[in-house]
Amino acid sequence: MAAESQTFTPLTLPVLPLDDEVVLPGMVVPLDLTDTEVRAAVQAASRSENSKPTVLLVPRVDGNYAGTGVLGTIEQVGRLSDGDPGALIRGRGRVRIGAGTTGPGAALWVEGTRIDEIVPDPLPGQIAELVKEYKALATDWLKKRGAWQVVDRVQQIDDVSQLADNSGYSPFLTTAQKIELLETADPIARLKLATEQLREHLAEQDVAESIAKDVQEGVDKQQREFLLRRQLEAVRKELREINGEDGEDESDDYRTRVEAADLPEKVREAALKEVEKLERASDQSPEGSWIRTWLDTVLELPWNERTDDQYDIAGAKAVLDAEHAGLQDVKERITEYLAVRKRRLDRGLGVVGGRRGGAVLALVGPPGVGKTSLGESVAHAMGRKFVRVALGGVRDEAEIRGHRRTYVGALPGRIVRAIKEAGSMNPVVLLDEIDKVGSDFRGDPAAALLEVLDPAQNHTFRDHYLEVELDLSDVVFLATANVLEAIPEALLDRMELVRLDGYTEDEKVVIARDHLLPRQLERAGLEKDEVVLEDSALRKLAGEYTREAGVRNLERSVARLLRKVAAQHELGDRELPFTIGAEQLRPLIGRPHHVPESAQDPAERRTAVPGVATGLAVTGAGGDVLFVEASLADPETGASGLTLTGQLGDVMKESAQIALSFLRSRGAELELPVGDLKDRGVHIHFPAGSVPKDGPSAGITMTTALASLLSGRQVRTDVAMTGEVSLTGRVLPIGGLKQKLLAAHRAGITTVVIPKRNEADLDDVPQEILDTLQVHPVTDVRQVLELALSPAEVLVPAAAA
Repeated sequence: MAAESQTFTPLTLPVLPLDDEVVLPGMVVPLDLTDTEVRAAVQAASRSENSKPTVLLVPRVDGNYAGTGVLGTIEQVGRLSDGDPGALIRGRGRVRIGAGTTGPGAALWVEGTRIDEIVPDPLPGQIAELVKEYKALATDWLKKRGAWQVVDRVQQIDDVSQLADNSGYSPFLTTAQKIELLETADPIARLKLATEQLREHLAEQDVAESIAKDVQEGVDKQQREFLLRRQLEAVRKELREINGEDGEDESDDYRTRVEAADLPEKVREAALKEVEKLERASDQSPEGSWIRTWLDTVLELPWNERTDDQYDIAGAKAVLDAEHAGLQDVKERITEYLAVRKRRLDRGLGVVGGRRGGAVLALVGPPGVGKTSLGESVAHAMGRKFVRVALGGVRDEAEIRGHRRTYVGALPGRIVRAIKEAGSMNPVVLLDEIDKVGSDFRGDPAAALLEVLDPAQNHTFRDHYLEVELDLSDVVFLATANVLEAIPEALLDRMELVRLDGYTEDEKVVIARDHLLPRQLERAGLEKDEVVLEDSALRKLAGEYTREAGVRNLERSVARLLRKVAAQHELGDRELPFTIGAEQLRPLIGRPHHVPESAQDPAERRTAVPGVATGLAVTGAGGDVLFVEASLADPETGASGLTLTGQLGDVMKESAQIALSFLRSRGAELELPVGDLKDRGVHIHFPAGSVPKDGPSAGITMTTALASLLSGRQVRTDVAMTGEVSLTGRVLPIGGLKQKLLAAHRAGITTVVIPKRNEADLDDVPQEILDTLQVHPVTDVRQVLELALSPAEVLVPAAAA
């Protein structure tokens, strides 16, 4: 289409270079003849015989000439408005530049080809729409500039090429854009390009106008607010003068409060510096709001407020005993702490080296044993304020150390907020669920707790928000956790560990009778004498309806019983008062959920067949009983090797390999048919497969299960065991013995096999538990098998074989 709309005419013309300027056909421009190259080109053109001399106007950018120029006629030579000589030149048409040539004068001459454009008339519909769109956009832009006289001239242009070249007058076009228009020979393509450039400029102009409007509105609002504030200050001043009051602005008020407050010297200096900044800050400055919030926080902290400890040691011990049954370790630790503080105070050693005698204890134990409620009892016994800080799920380091004041909405950390909430500098702070603290890209809160819980550092704790030293050395920190392994080692090293391994059945009965039952009677709307639970019912609830280390499910069971009785009374089916004994439990809340293995029919017990042994383990919920099952594959299947199932960890898998290797190497000494272990596949399974299991303490349990399978001798139902096994058959020590023995007692086990080197740990086990268990410390697997396997005379065919 472009080829059909153009004709070409050869020309020889002097070049008039235009530096960083572009002239399009139809434009009339004045040029300064003081420029040497412009004057040379005009003089050379004037020597021609044409009525109007012609030159070739060529854009030049960074010394490089464009490939297309414009044929220009010199309309007039005279003087410009500033008095300098000049020439008025009109662009006539495009010229494609060819090779250079010679000519008269000092100007550069080139050969060129005139491009004459031909556009069909009348215009096709699509081109006519394009012309209409360009005129509309140009009119819109000209009206915004107030160039009304130019609008009519643009509307009168009907030639497509002339209309497109008219955009050369647009001041917003860059030199590169104008050169692109010049080099686009097809008039229709050139009009499309000009339309796109104009549309983009109008869009940018709309955005700029919108931004300018918003900025102006914001400035106007600030100016209006400033004037109104000044007027408000003037009105307040007049009112104070009328009422005879002394005028005092906000900064003076803060200065007075800081000087009157009982602050440490360094804190007072920092606060006065902030007051000076507030005095210099304008009312509109956001910094003023930040400073006021910081000053309010500092003034609200109890810098020199302390509660007096109760040094009635016997009274404190009585309070702890009354509010919590059992838990002797932590009660003794608090009693020791109070006794030492009393002696230090009597001897004038309250503060040594800037540090006071705080404490950091970690209460680790399964859920429901009273870790959280124990913190409140400790505060009550010591006569201190109590505050709880929940750390479960905290992932942001700033939650502990605070945010920097540069952030919008910055706040001090949870430790500072706890001190402010307590209203004293020596409260009991319970850091609940410290093992549930997480870490991500925002930092590690557990690492931020290192300074808080270090008695050698926390007397100069510095919160990121306060940026002044805060003395935490007199605070008693109690941290609670369910799983010891989840606490970072560096953090655990700064705390004194106190284990709460769970309650005995007798302790559960006492807790239910003295604490849980009165609370649930009140919640059920019953009087104390309307429903009575006998100790036998409570014991059965603890032993057969709930099997746990703590008492949380026991309390739920008591609440369920009382709700049943209350509902039956309201329906007219039950008369009050009512006494609940062990025989009334099944009609009220159904059958027991945890029947001891020893109470079941001998044929229904798990260890009724060879290859099943009873082990002891420690979980996040306390101690528990687990069973290990072993079987041998049929020789005809061709299976071999060891298969392990039950979601086992790497350490437990290695223990199974060790047990199998020991029996293969030493089984002949134990009179076991070890040949089956070489030719047939061995499968060891731990039931409750959805529960992850790991650790070495099931080593002798797996060895016993395999030995039972090979010998055909059953494992005694009343025997449970725990211990790590070595390749030589030695029984090595394990951890969590107290929790495991408590679990064995709850499960109805009467005989427990433990490593000899754990015998010293029996001192931590309550005597009433040891009275019900026969504990056998052993050093070798042979001793385990002699105790655990039924006598050889009672032979049962190996079912798994």
